[in-house]
Amino acid sequence: MSKKVLIVGGVAGGASAAARLRRLDEEAHIVMFERDPYISFANCGLPYYIGDSIKDRSKLLVQTPEAMHRRFNIDVRTESEVIGIDPATKTVIVRSKERGEYRESYDSLILSPGAKPIRPNLPGIDSDRVHTLRNIPDTDRIKRRVVEEQAASAIVIGGGFIGVEMAENLREIGLEVTLIEGGPQILAPFDTEMSGVLAKELEDHGVRLLMSQTVTSFTEQGNQIKVHTSDGLELAADIVILAIGVTPDTAFLKETGIELGPRGHIVVSDKLETSIPDIYAVGDAVEVVDFVNGSKTAIPLAGPANKQGRIAADNVCGLGTSYKGSQGTSIIKVFGLTGAATGNNEKTLQRLGTPYHVTVVHPNSHASYYPGATPLSIKLLFKPDGTVLGAQAVGYDGVDKRIDDIATVIRFRGSVTDLTELELSYAPPYSSAKDPVNMAAYTAENVLSGRVDVFVPQDLATRDEQKTLLVDVRSEMEHANGHIPGSLLIPVDELRDRLNELDRDKEIWVYCQVGLRGYTASRILQQKGYKVRNLTGGYKLYQMANYQPGRTNSSDRPVDQAAKTEIAAASAAPVAPQAVPPTVTSGDSKLHADAELDACGLCCPGPLIQVKQAMDRLEVGQILHVTASDPGFYEDVQAWATMSKHRMIQVAKKANGMIEAYLCKEDPHKPGDALVQPAATPEGSTMIVFSGDLDKAIASFIIANGAAASGKKVTLFFTFWGLNILRKSEKVPVAKTFIGQMFGMMMPRGSRKLSLSRMNMLGMGAKMIRGVMNNNNVSSLEELMASAIHQGVEIVACQMSMDLMGIRQEELIDGVKIGGVGYYLGKADQSGINLFI
Repeated sequence: MSKKVLIVGGVAGGASAAARLRRLDEEAHIVMFERDPYISFANCGLPYYIGDSIKDRSKLLVQTPEAMHRRFNIDVRTESEVIGIDPATKTVIVRSKERGEYRESYDSLILSPGAKPIRPNLPGIDSDRVHTLRNIPDTDRIKRRVVEEQAASAIVIGGGFIGVEMAENLREIGLEVTLIEGGPQILAPFDTEMSGVLAKELEDHGVRLLMSQTVTSFTEQGNQIKVHTSDGLELAADIVILAIGVTPDTAFLKETGIELGPRGHIVVSDKLETSIPDIYAVGDAVEVVDFVNGSKTAIPLAGPANKQGRIAADNVCGLGTSYKGSQGTSIIKVFGLTGAATGNNEKTLQRLGTPYHVTVVHPNSHASYYPGATPLSIKLLFKPDGTVLGAQAVGYDGVDKRIDDIATVIRFRGSVTDLTELELSYAPPYSSAKDPVNMAAYTAENVLSGRVDVFVPQDLATRDEQKTLLVDVRSEMEHANGHIPGSLLIPVDELRDRLNELDRDKEIWVYCQVGLRGYTASRILQQKGYKVRNLTGGYKLYQMANYQPGRTNSSDRPVDQAAKTEIAAASAAPVAPQAVPPTVTSGDSKLHADAELDACGLCCPGPLIQVKQAMDRLEVGQILHVTASDPGFYEDVQAWATMSKHRMIQVAKKANGMIEAYLCKEDPHKPGDALVQPAATPEGSTMIVFSGDLDKAIASFIIANGAAASGKKVTLFFTFWGLNILRKSEKVPVAKTFIGQMFGMMMPRGSRKLSLSRMNMLGMGAKMIRGVMNNNNVSSLEELMASAIHQGVEIVACQMSMDLMGIRQEELIDGVKIGGVGYYLGKADQSGINLFI
């Protein structure tokens, strides 16, 4: 007699189980129930159909009921929902659109109910303008809203994979998109510094990010819907996508006796059998074992669901196949960038108390001398015995195969030594002789062998300045373009001759751009008897770690209008003998350049050095067109142009990660040039805030908000007592000198502790002025500060004053930039108004 197997749910797990069952048992009677009309569809492709990357809707349908029946002889029953199970009689209760409610018996049962989007009970959430994305009908509703109703704006709530993919795809088809995330970072499988790179890519493409914001309600307003947050923000859009996570769709199992986990997931054995014999479960609704650490977890991914469906079918047929767990290997496209992760991240390892080491490298995707090489960042986590625990990577090319390589080693419980020994395919268009995976492993071996001791950017917050010395071993040009505050510059090539500048009683913390020169410096110092640590990942990782999503929204800079005339004039100038005169199109203008520089494949400072050399060869008024692949070049070349007094005409990021810039050579010794348009009146406003008095702080921010609202670029430079305005109200545990601790105790901590310059009356005056402001609907100082930051006012704290007064960056409110007198003078030079308060 043939075995009767019922499968509840299709898509990845259920459809895979059905096909495997038929291949193993031609005589089995297989019935599949699916509540929707579609049994197997590309649910991971739904956002890309909405964003028009996938044009043909039919390509989303992996398998139809008719085709499934013809090929595999499966009894497919669509629009049939299983609403209950009776294990005692081995029957399920089905509610069918066609047949009504009935019972169906089984010998074995495979559950694949999946997970459904979380919809919290918030006011207004039932509006038809609030959408979730789970299946084809959801997709059709969103597509109809966007295409037929011509939605122009969208708010995406949730920064997970679905939320980010929807934000990207809606932006790709022209919508103004705001993404709201309840936590401080998007994409939880990544650590903060890696997810920050992907967040910046969203912002660079015009997606507005609002971080650490909680949505409290929705209200309809005409043809739009308003989203209200706990911070009092009100945002309006034509459509809302709710993507705050999923929950297992297992409510129908609660009275069956099947064991469920604390969050409602189905508890299964390694054979994927539930607590009741002959009932198996697969997919997003099951609780699985974390392959790396052995704990219970839930990983809603298509890959594991497909494997589980196959294994459940094996065990229904008596093959005894085991599911060994999931390591959560995942990947995402964010415009031009790719992010991928496997195994455990730092947050998980810290939560579990697992000891680990970390190393970060930034190699090129393939040989740097072959065109199109772009850098990628790889983060490797490993045990003190070398066992690989996890990895993350971000870049424009080659990310997928590097994470897949490491995922394979993790699956075989491999070590960093195994990674060094991997023999991977190599040709210049595809990789390097030392593959990036090998390079990450080499650095890990150096850590394990004791050849280098590393630190990470987070360690800088607790560094004892009395016992350590921070040394930048990069070039003078790189240091001038940006460095870690408080660091001493000694280029690595000068290090042996300048050892007398280093205190042997202090531990030396060195850093370079990506970690390689820092490693060389650490080896020199270590063998000279110094105790030394190297910043893994270098200054590039420091920048990644300090990026704060949602603080600014950058975008490709437009062509300078005055520069169009300049380019046209320069195109008639004599061309240098070495120059290659390319012509490119940007917008409506054809930009002509006198020289072409390809700096692709070079890591910092290589591109800047080549730019300087190329500019030195040009005549005044000639144009250099440069292309580079190093992501940091976008900011670096602008800072370099300002510092070297050359004119930045245009800089832009391309979809493939390349950065393209046009610079005009100017004579720094001449006040003007025939090719340069007369300088416009500076439009910026700059204020030095020296005072820490409440009334003067209020005046400063009222002026700043007014100037920003009128379109001016505003910079507030806080020095000495003015720094108290920027201090956090809560005490921040940081290492300080005795004098620094004394200053900290005597000075007011934050804006709410400020006193009036006159009539303070032991603090009563400050309370009175705050009360008067409230009664007259004048924003408080704290509201004025938040408004200024939101409007793009640049808040800068004076590094020198911070050092003298013992104030650390960690004690300041979010959104504050650290700068020196040179930075202020540069801003003041661009301003028409300069105030001292």
